[in-house]
Amino acid sequence: MKKLLVLMMALMMFLAACSSGTNEETTDAKSGDSSGKEEITIWAWDPNFNIKAMEIAKEYYQKENPDLEVKVVENAQADIIQKLNTSLSSGTTKGLPNIVLIEDYRAQSFLQAYPDSFHEITGSFKAEDFASYKIAPTSLDGKNYGLPFDSGVTGLYVRTDYLEQAGYTVEDLTGIDWNEYIEIGKKVKEATGKDMITLDPNDQGIIRMMMQSAGAWYLEEDGVTPVLADNEALKVSFEMYKAMLDADIVKPNSDWSQFVAAFNSGEVASVPTGNWITPSVKAEASQSGKWAIVPQPKLPGIEESVNASNLGGSSWYVLNVDGKEAATDFLAKTFGSNVDFYQDLITEIGAIGTYAPAANGDAYNAADEFFQGQKIISDFSTWSSEIPQVNYGLHTYAIDDILIVEMQNYLSGKEIDKVLEDAQQQAEAQLQ
Repeated sequence: MKKLLVLMMALMMFLAACSSGTNEETTDAKSGDSSGKEEITIWAWDPNFNIKAMEIAKEYYQKENPDLEVKVVENAQADIIQKLNTSLSSGTTKGLPNIVLIEDYRAQSFLQAYPDSFHEITGSFKAEDFASYKIAPTSLDGKNYGLPFDSGVTGLYVRTDYLEQAGYTVEDLTGIDWNEYIEIGKKVKEATGKDMITLDPNDQGIIRMMMQSAGAWYLEEDGVTPVLADNEALKVSFEMYKAMLDADIVKPNSDWSQFVAAFNSGEVASVPTGNWITPSVKAEASQSGKWAIVPQPKLPGIEESVNASNLGGSSWYVLNVDGKEAATDFLAKTFGSNVDFYQDLITEIGAIGTYAPAANGDAYNAADEFFQGQKIISDFSTWSSEIPQVNYGLHTYAIDDILIVEMQNYLSGKEIDKVLEDAQQQAEAQLQ
């Protein structure tokens, strides 16, 4: 009996030890690391912009919440897209982050394809405090899944010295349409020998800028159905593009480096694009005091078109994995509500958010001597509130590819209505 009792006690001790080990392992897994702290992982691209912004957010959050470990991991945007699609399509979340940065043009393709893979963050922040055009692509069925980050609000960067040589002032380029822009461009080239703009024939960015200024897009409001053949804003955008080439005011470029070199070298008189180009413009210090920024031109003949639009921009998303509550809290207390944090984004990396309460801060109202003392951040913030809201939907870049080819056909003499009809047929065949 004694031997049996000893054996039973030994067995009980062994089982207790195993149970204790299992509990410790489970606790460690939930906490995120062996120190007992919870950990979240974040994926983003661009170390000098997105990654830096998240590192600043981490510093702010951990002042009040030191027990959360925040790991920011750099990935190329293309790699993030591939990893997300591969994992989510297979139904596995192993190895995925808690928070991921997704470009606004691509957001709906993820939200609609994998609706159960993203954590709803409705109510964790006040959506009405952000520019309305950022809420549409980050939401699905009236629920918020993304917290808006940087604005792609556009502006027309202009060389004031070139304008003066042609007899123009900044005011002459304020509130104009694209036809007026072209006429000014011809006068500037005549007076200075400089082209007005640089364009990449394989980049549809300027077409998207023009269209959104009119509240129009490639797709119907459902974000799925192509609307190209009967899209007046798209038609006029194509016509404006061709008119610029016909006026001989365009310096072609074939990649990013050539694009930047065109204005850094002084070869073009203006750059219509997103505000994120500001650091690249200011990189040529010798041009300080020679630039100003005015609102983007609007489309002529389109009543709905305004002098404001967007190009690019991205937002933060919480994946539906363990740690989603902590990840949501992290975003809510930084990008979702912290005015001081947004001032640091401006001063440290030049990132303009769309969080309206931050616009009253000192950083937003500071004068920029490079731009002749203009309060460019304040101006961009004002224009951001005027950007028409559109549904980017699922197929922005797929339709871009179709239109790049059809644009060349149009420039080669194909009639515009036929160009857009053929683009419509291709889009319907490929995407529906």
